[in-house]
Amino acid sequence: KVNDLKVHFPIRGGFFQRVVDHVRATDGISFEIQPGETYGLVGESGCGKTTTGRAIIGLNDVTSGEVLCEGKDLAKLSGKEKRLHTRDIQMIFQDPYSSLNGRKRALDIVAEPLRNFEKMSPDEERKKVQALIERVGMNPESIYKYPHQFSGGQRQRIGIARALTLNPKLIIADEPVSALDVSVQAQVLNFMQDIQKEFNLSYLFISHDLGVIKQLCESMGSMYRGS
Repeated sequence: KVNDLKVHFPIRGGFFQRVVDHVRATDGISFEIQPGETYGLVGESGCGKTTTGRAIIGLNDVTSGEVLCEGKDLAKLSGKEKRLHTRDIQMIFQDPYSSLNGRKRALDIVAEPLRNFEKMSPDEERKKVQALIERVGMNPESIYKYPHQFSGGQRQRIGIARALTLNPKLIIADEPVSALDVSVQAQVLNFMQDIQKEFNLSYLFISHDLGVIKQLCESMGSMYRGS
């Protein structure tokens, strides 16, 4: 549940680089996502959709307002308590090329959340990652390849596998198919619907494509200039 969320970025100017104004990227929005629901957030480029998603997951600092997860305000938590709650929220990023570390194998990319939150032996970790990679429709042996060896659709599937690693309750999908070919878009969207049922996921689906929103979402909010 998001209550009156504001994320403002300072504009600095003058010789001493004082704050002269603010960019009001997100300026007082509120919405609620139910368990198992897909909530669509639509709007033109630059209206604050991505900033909203990044603020919910903690990648952007919240200026004011609340981000409530099961009654606790994530914006006010810190340390171990924040880690315990934020593991339930994962993100699929818009660009499947820049969101994966090109120096790491798919095994290390998908296993990173496990290494942050779980204690597993290398063998257990490998089996878990292979099962996830297979679940997203790829060959289990592809865990030993690097991102440049995959197509755009395959990279996005690796990003989805990484988001599923910790069995989250909410996935923030930031235009996850906008960088893909139309034929691949349909495959990825259908797959996301399948795993939603299997894992009982909630989605915050960010997009500017109303056709995609109509296909996936039970409810939606429209953003314009941060509101």
